Amino acid sequence: MYDVKSNLKRVLADLPQGVRLVAISKYHPNEYIESAYEEGHRIFGESHEQELRQKVETLPKDIQWHFIGHLQTNKVKYIAPYITMIEAVDTLKLLKEIDKQAAKNERVIDVLLELHIAEEETKYGLTPDACRQLLADGEWRALEHVRICGLMMMASFVDDEQQIRSEFRIARNLFDELKALYFADKDYFCERSWGMSHDYPIAVEEGSTMVRVGTSIFGPRVY
Repeated sequence: MYDVKSNLKRVLADLPQGVRLVAISKYHPNEYIESAYEEGHRIFGESHEQELRQKVETLPKDIQWHFIGHLQTNKVKYIAPYITMIEAVDTLKLLKEIDKQAAKNERVIDVLLELHIAEEETKYGLTPDACRQLLADGEWRALEHVRICGLMMMASFVDDEQQIRSEFRIARNLFDELKALYFADKDYFCERSWGMSHDYPIAVEEGSTMVRVGTSIFGPRVY
């Protein structure tokens, strides 16, 4: 078995106080998660509703599950009873559906708005201008069962450290702008979720409060 405990300790040792780790456990078996859990870790990230549901049913109930992948609106109802945070909200439609399903479960669900800054062609995420527009339009203010807690993004998967750093910086500047405009008096708008196995040290330097690390902890994915 992969040495999850040693890897987890090494990643955590890299993180300064105030930066949390979301251990990306998708495609990894329960025993890997249990190994990290035994070390005291509680925040795990999944991106497939069916896989997540199976893990929720069989793993300890105090785990905080973050949904980190693209979430289809018709899947929200399945995760709404238990999800701690939905990290990749990229449309007002999805935001409204989360609010609707959270209300049915008498919960408030924390979310992050997903940015698309990387130059790679990915299908999902709001451009900075689209993110500005979504908040400026103001419909989100009427949603009482969803709480926008910050931003998430993925930098380009490249070797160019300056490009990676530049993309993180764009996200940090946008976070500061939106905080001042819409959330100045909201302590919960504080999360900057960027940084993965290959670039989290740079992300931390560029203001990340939450890194999403999988491979460096659990090894290659077990499909």
